Amino acid sequence: MARILVVEENPTQAATLRALLKSLTHEAELAESGEAALAALAQVSTDLVLTDLHLSGMSGLELLAQIRNRFPQVPSILMTDQGSEEVAAEALEQGAVSYIPKHRLARDLHRTLLGILGPGASDQRNGRLLTCWTEASSHFELDNDPALIPHLVAYFRDVMTQMRLCDENILSRICIALTESLENALFHGNLELSSRLREGDGRAWSTTALERRQQSPYKDRHLHVTARISHDEGRFIIRDEGPGFDPASLPDPTVSTNLESVSGRGVFLMRTFMDEVSYNAAGNELTLVKRRMPASVR
Repeated sequence: MARILVVEENPTQAATLRALLKSLTHEAELAESGEAALAALAQVSTDLVLTDLHLSGMSGLELLAQIRNRFPQVPSILMTDQGSEEVAAEALEQGAVSYIPKHRLARDLHRTLLGILGPGASDQRNGRLLTCWTEASSHFELDNDPALIPHLVAYFRDVMTQMRLCDENILSRICIALTESLENALFHGNLELSSRLREGDGRAWSTTALERRQQSPYKDRHLHVTARISHDEGRFIIRDEGPGFDPASLPDPTVSTNLESVSGRGVFLMRTFMDEVSYNAAGNELTLVKRRMPASVR
């Protein structure tokens, strides 16, 4: 269970968010303004901040900048209204690790939180031997069970933490990018699901995914994940066994209208958070690279 600070000045929406987080087994603290949120962060240990864009006084973007400067260890998520997708890029620049359109909170909040917080607390292993660890290489072959993804991402997070590749805020961003890329490979690659199935309440997406996980040829496919993590770089190669696609057909993440689409958001987050994002010619293998940031620009 995580302690999440919800910054929302509308009492009805704040109560709705608290109930949603409670249903996800998280504890929610409420703040009605950016100023109140900063005061709460100074007094109470907090795992994550979920803030509205539109706040009286200090705006949501201003709050994100303050959190980044004063509480850099606390990740934050921005909630956007329809029509305000263009602020997503600015929110990420101000320190947010993700953004969620408000009308998709009920559907997307859980998977976003898993991508940031992981499925559970990681082990704290600070033995002397681990300080001598200079590189970790691993390869995983996963079946099409989406429940495995947060556990794999949590494992990579642990390794990157031990390698001291980056700070907590950047680490959360890498985990979001990995979650998006793994889910794309599983659902769009191996199961060949169209993003259109996610429209509406998403039931068509869930139903079709469950059916295909039990049907040939989909059920016989695997995800192949190779990672090489060192003090200087994290390199992740994700390959599915689907038919592939034309990488040139991906939505342009710099176009604001694409930020509202499900596929556009994932591509946008991957390209924003990672230093390199590239596909093979067949479109069924993705390489993500994050390099250690020089101390002078941290």
